[in-house]
Parts: sequence; C-alpha cells; structure tokens
Amino acid sequence: MADESAKDKVAGKAKEAMGKMTGNRRMESEGKADQAKGKAKGAVERAEGAKDSLTRDDKD
Repeated sequence: MADESAKDKVAGKAKEAMGKMTGNRRMESEGKADQAKGKAKGAVERAEGAKDSLTRDDKD
C-alpha cells in the first residue's frame, strides 16, 4: 500500500509541473489534489501500522 501513496504523490507532482509549464491551471490543481491524496493515504497507512504495533504489544 505504501507504494500506492508514493505513486499518487509522484504522479501528482508531475501533473502539477506539467500544468505549470503549459499554463493549464486545472491540471496544476489536479496534481496538487493527487499529492494531497497520496499524503492522506500515507497517513492512514502509518496510523494503521501504529495501531497494529500497539495491538501486538498489548498481547505480550
């Protein structure tokens, strides 16, 4: 899953850059949104990992 969040961030960065180069504000905005989506996915993954870690520690 971590790969998916990284893909979103990289693709978003590329889309944002392409939008800036071509003057396409919509593409630039979509790129920023894709980056935000990737960051959110990463945060969820980290939270789930922390929850799993706590759950495993409680069982010891």
